[in-house]
Amino acid sequence: MASEMMEALMALCQEKHIDELYLIDRLEQSLAKSYAEILHLDFGARVTIDRATGRVYVYKLVPEGDINDETGEFDNFEEVDVTPKDASRIAAQHAKSEIAEIVRNSARQQIFEEFSQRVGDIITGTVLQTTPDFAFIKIREGVEAELPYFDQRRYPDERNERPVGERYIHNQRIRAIIVDVRDPNSNQPPIRGERQRPSIVVSRTHPDLIRRLFELEVPEVYEGVVEVRSVAREAGVRSKVAVSSLDDRLDPVGACVGPKGSRVRTVVSELRGERVDVVLWSDDPSRCVANALSPARVSRVIVDPENNYATVIVPDDQLSLAIGKEGQNARLAARLTGMHIDIKNESLAADILRDMPKEVELAGEDGEYRCEYVGANGVQCRNMARPGSRYCGVHEKLASMPADSVSDDPDSLI
Repeated sequence: MASEMMEALMALCQEKHIDELYLIDRLEQSLAKSYAEILHLDFGARVTIDRATGRVYVYKLVPEGDINDETGEFDNFEEVDVTPKDASRIAAQHAKSEIAEIVRNSARQQIFEEFSQRVGDIITGTVLQTTPDFAFIKIREGVEAELPYFDQRRYPDERNERPVGERYIHNQRIRAIIVDVRDPNSNQPPIRGERQRPSIVVSRTHPDLIRRLFELEVPEVYEGVVEVRSVAREAGVRSKVAVSSLDDRLDPVGACVGPKGSRVRTVVSELRGERVDVVLWSDDPSRCVANALSPARVSRVIVDPENNYATVIVPDDQLSLAIGKEGQNARLAARLTGMHIDIKNESLAADILRDMPKEVELAGEDGEYRCEYVGANGVQCRNMARPGSRYCGVHEKLASMPADSVSDDPDSLI
């Protein structure tokens, strides 16, 4: 019977990758505490387990000599064999909970060693169970993750990693990104219900989730030809992604959108309908800000690099589109570029445009610029300049005409 118990322990150690000597040592220490209480031993007990037969021996500690003046305790103890007849049976009953604790801690340690190096990676899992505060996600057999969505008003120290409007059902397959792996040996105070919660914490709101999804869906991003430079996200509602290309012949926006929008549509589907805007990144701050405010058209961008401030002037009919619903478009553009953005329409910014020097930075497509003609009301022409010229076809002739011969009446140009 005893040998069968040892064989079972050894098999368990091999299956769970637990050190055999560590398991037996933990059992001996735990049994010593239990027998000291059961036998009412004042000075404790020592327990040994025969590695071959599994037989349990209990020794009573009897103090010898005098008490140490420095420590106030006995230095020497005599061991007296007080092994009860049913020692093995009691040990077997007690070992059940102790072994379960050792196996659980060992599994947590193995998970921590494996997944602590994978923070930031995307995983695909199946929803096992949902609670009012978090969901259990099965990554593979024996490995689970937690997707928390605690009420921040009730639990300000907990996380909320679920996008607005998302709900999960049993056996639903979802993708998430690993944001944390709890260390079982950490000295940090345990979180609420940590023993019943998985060690791995995943998120569906982290901006890097979009970055990883584009790596999965766009080969150019995975290979590094197209780079995702910045991501700004309001999870569950809208996101902006700025991309650039290392190959001048490759359109990074077109590569991410895909034929007829197939690639970005897959990302949007995984994000449950969250709107994703893909814009072109530029090292020129003015062009980068103008692109970030897409789909709104921008007239001019005045950048103050020292204060990280950008003043954006848009046509009157584009003001609401540039700001977005409740300021969402401007807010995401500011996060995407890392700049403070102030948006004005052309009518209100007429004084600024009139005093602005001609060498201001203009927002346009690569190699194209706005016509530099500015009317008496301070509003710049919205046409694009002709190749090799600073003006459009309508105003190009005005550049060579005397100033007194030019009428401010726009009808005179027709």
